[in-house]
Amino acid sequence: MAIVSEPLNSALVVVYQDGSTPAGAPVSRQKSISYVRPDASEEALYEIAQALFSLSLHPVLDVLLKKNFRLKEE
Repeated sequence: MAIVSEPLNSALVVVYQDGSTPAGAPVSRQKSISYVRPDASEEALYEIAQALFSLSLHPVLDVLLKKNFRLKEE
């Protein structure tokens, strides 16, 4: 019995700094873009996240790609 993975939806998550605490520690928030095409390249998604947040006042701390797969018997 072979198990194969079928790509489902993905989400691009951008973590950004939204100010700081009274002690000076950064406060981070995140925005998600859901239903990213599973065949989109990681490089293209990273560039899109950077381009979108270049329009924002908040600096990007991290860019995450969350992929979902379905495992099924072949």
